Amino acid sequence: MPTAEFGFPGPLRDQLVGAILNGSKTSTTGLVVDYEHEGEALPEVGDRCVVVDSDERPVAAIEVTGVRVVPLAEVDLAHVVDEGEGDTSVAEWRAGHERFWHSEEVRGALEDPGFTVDDTTPVVLERFRLVEDLRLGD
Repeated sequence: MPTAEFGFPGPLRDQLVGAILNGSKTSTTGLVVDYEHEGEALPEVGDRCVVVDSDERPVAAIEVTGVRVVPLAEVDLAHVVDEGEGDTSVAEWRAGHERFWHSEEVRGALEDPGFTVDDTTPVVLERFRLVEDLRLGD
């Protein structure tokens, strides 16, 4: 199965993986430009992948249950809440995601030091379900 990495290794990834494992995170948002830059196809319903932790250890298997591509301005509250990060408004969610997308790590990964998002930026709204917890004895 392909690997799914949520954020970059460190505290954010640990938080997101924990939310997947406890069932509070059932959606995620990606940038279409990131998929294009990596030469990866967009996720499709039924796709399965292995979630890795900050040490690149497999910790969960997830299955895609829904995919929508929309402009950033059309992200809705239901999607935001299902991301499991504790955001209670779209504005709060967007501010946090913009900080991440405008970070040196993302700009470096995209090889675009001036990368920014705006209302028209296409994003991938992905829904998924936890298929299996792969941690051994944790």
